[in-house]
Amino acid sequence: MSGLARRTVARRLESVADFTEPSARLEQYLTPPELASHLCHLAQLQGDLGAQVVDLGTGTGMLAIGASLAGADRVVGIDVDVEALEVARRNVRAVAADCGDEPRVEWVRGDVARHPFSVTDTTVLSNPPFGAQRGNRHADRRFLETAAEIGAVSYTIHNEGSQAFVESFADDEGGTVTHAFRAAFPIPRRFAFHTTAEETLEAEVFRIEWDERE
Repeated sequence: MSGLARRTVARRLESVADFTEPSARLEQYLTPPELASHLCHLAQLQGDLGAQVVDLGTGTGMLAIGASLAGADRVVGIDVDVEALEVARRNVRAVAADCGDEPRVEWVRGDVARHPFSVTDTTVLSNPPFGAQRGNRHADRRFLETAAEIGAVSYTIHNEGSQAFVESFADDEGGTVTHAFRAAFPIPRRFAFHTTAEETLEAEVFRIEWDERE
C-alpha cells in the first residue's frame, strides 16, 4: 500500500473502535486518531516505515493500522490481551470497509517484556501504560527496554513530565532523542475512579534513535 497523507490517515483511523471491556490494570485507552496519524506521518517523513514496524502493546491496533496506512509494508502488533487483539482485527476490517484497501498487519499475542522478536533494525511504535495505576508505576519502562533491544528507532507516547526520564533512559541505553513534542490526549470517563466526564492530558511523544548492537 502506498502511503496516505496525514489527514487521510487520521480520517481512516476514525473507524477504529475503542476497547469493548477496557482494563484499568492495563490502562487501556484509545490512542487519539489525530495523534496516531501525526506520529505515523513523522515516521513516514523520517523514512522509518521501510523496515519492519512493531507496535508494542497494540491494544485496538490504532498505531499498527496507522503505520500500514502511512505506507509500512511489514507491521506486527503485539499485545498480552487476547480480547484487545480481537478488537484490533475487527478494526482492520472496519478500516478496510471504509477505505476499500485493507491494512496489512500481523497480530501476535505476547508479553512485551518476553517478546518473540530477534531483529534489531525494527521501527518500534508504542503507546504504553502511563504507570498511573497503583502497582503499575514505571510500566512504560518495560516498553522502552524492548524498544532499545529490538529497535533501530522508536516512537513512544508518555505521560506529561516524562521527558527527563525518557532522555536519561535513552542515554543509558545508547539512544538519542531526536524529536519531542506534546500532544493532547483525551481520557473519557470509563472507570470508577474517574471523577469527570473527560479529562485531557498533555502527553509527550518521543522519537529515539538507538545505536546499532551486535
